[in-house]
Order: sequence, then C-alpha cells, then structure tokens
Amino acid sequence: MTKPLLEVRDLRVTFTIRRPGAMPWTPPDPLHAVAGVDFALNPGETLGVVGESGCGKSTLARALIGLVSATGRAEWIDGTDLLGLSPRQMMARRRDIQMVFQDPLASLNPRMTVGQIIAEPLTTHHPGLDRGEVRDRVKAMMDKVGLLSNQINRYPHEFSGGQCQRIGIARALIVEPRLIVCDEPVSALDVSIQAQVINLLIRLQRELGLALIFIAHDLSVVKHVSDRVMVLYLGKVMEIASTDDLYARPQHPYTQALMSAVPVPDPQHDPRETVVPLAGDLPSPMTPPSGCVFRTRCPRAQATCAERLPALLGQDHQTACLFPGPLTAAEIARARAAEAA
Repeated sequence: MTKPLLEVRDLRVTFTIRRPGAMPWTPPDPLHAVAGVDFALNPGETLGVVGESGCGKSTLARALIGLVSATGRAEWIDGTDLLGLSPRQMMARRRDIQMVFQDPLASLNPRMTVGQIIAEPLTTHHPGLDRGEVRDRVKAMMDKVGLLSNQINRYPHEFSGGQCQRIGIARALIVEPRLIVCDEPVSALDVSIQAQVINLLIRLQRELGLALIFIAHDLSVVKHVSDRVMVLYLGKVMEIASTDDLYARPQHPYTQALMSAVPVPDPQHDPRETVVPLAGDLPSPMTPPSGCVFRTRCPRAQATCAERLPALLGQDHQTACLFPGPLTAAEIARARAAEAA
C-alpha cells in the first residue's frame, strides 16, 4: 500500500477576535476557522476542497504551508510533522510544498520582472547556481507553462490575468516541488482562460508527478481536476470520497445541496425542481452550533443532532452525519418551505 505523501490529523486554526465595542479589558473571543480536519494525500493525487465562503478552505491551505499558526499534526512522507517546524525549518520544506494563489496579479511583485519573479525561489533554495544556469531554467519553465522566453524582462502589469497565473505556476514549479496547494487559482479568470489554466495544471501534474490540493467554489471544475473531493463546512469535514463516488452518490445533506446547485447545460432543465435550498446563512465560527454544525440549515436535522457531534465514518467514502443518505422528496419540500418562509 502506498504511503501517504501528507497525512493530516486534527488540524485546527483558531484566531482571536475582539468584538466591536468591547471594553479594553474584555478578553478576545476565539474564532475557530479550521476545527479538526483529517485527511490523507497520496503521491501524484489531486484532492479537491469545496465549500461555501467562510468554511475554512483558504485557512487550511495557509496552515499547511506555514502562513498561519495551527495545531494538530501534518505528517510528511518522511515522518516530519510540518506543523511542528520552526520558520527556519519550514523554509527548507518549501522546496517540496509550493502554493498558487487566488489573485494572479496581486501575488506577483510589480517591481520585479517575470524572470526575477520565477527565479526568486530558485536563487533562495539553490544559491549555488550561477546566473546563466538560473536564466536557462527560468526560460525552460516559461516554455513549459506556455509563456514566451522573450517576455522574461517584462513586468506583471504587461500580462493578462491568465498569463499572470501562468507566471505564478512557473514560480511554484521552478524548485521541483512534490505538492502544490492551489487556492482558487482560476476564480478570478474568464471561463475560457479557466479551462486553459486547468488543463495546464493537469498536464504538468502528469508530466512531473505532482500532488495537488485544489481549492475551488466551482464544483464542475473540481470534478474535472480531482481524484478525491473533501467537503468543508464551518471548518469541519462533512464528506470525503473519490470524485466519481461523491458526485454519483453524495451522502451528506450539505454535499447534496452543493451538488444540486451545479448548473445543468439543458434548456429544458428547471433548477427549481432539483435544487436543494439551504435555509439561512452560514453561522459565525465564533459561535458555532452545538452538536452537528450543519444542523441549523439541514432539512434532516433532529433533536439528537444538537447533542451529538458526528464523527467522520466510513472507509473509502467517509461522511460526518448521524443520518446520511439521499434526501427524500418530503425533506426537500420542507427545505424549500423553510427558505420561502
């Protein structure tokens, strides 16, 4: 059996927030952005991460690469706990773990040329390389991601959004990492450009044997790129399974609601007949509901859901729900009535 490249256990990220109008001596309140996430990532695998805004996707990504403090355990394939490393120790690990950010232009230094941006990780982690070798590697990487080598001395503002994201991908790949964390890498791009960037990532993953953690809102994109999908809600994992299994047989009511909202390219399709509405808004992570955090919006919620915290159970298809399974027509009708009210 293949050993996981990364194995995460009980990962938690908590921020302290001072409420507006609170007295100076009032202690700040905890905000549980990620509240005990478990998953494993195999070499060469793509794990899609989906959920509403505010569910902890980006915070999870930043915790894995050391940009925010976290507790728990994130064990690398060699047994190293990434969360237990000092900033200096984590610096060496950045050769293995890189990140592609959401905003292509904002993630690039406007005062540096494209060549300097792509070369920066290389000169940091391989300071022994001479200038000519660095330039040759940068040009080769630009060609690999679909950029022209004669653009090496241009600045980020001279490129389109899709080209800027290619620059970000080249910067992440230049040190030959084993894992790339993609934090909504195509959400700021046009649909046609999204397809180009997604296909580029898939091709590079196959060529280089990369593992990807792919965060996105668009479930159609996630389905296209992912081997497995993890569904987050209020910092907790609701469901995790292979892509085919999750999309064909979602077991958690929240997953079913997300899947039902995916647009269907059929002019005869009436979304009002299939969409499972979610009542209310996402609760505050500062005051999460007791028991199952999804119960306040769940059409299947019962009294016991407020008393018990559901564990993530199952083998290949794991679900954190006391009453998993497809929603019935009566439950969907009850959800629509609650939304209308």
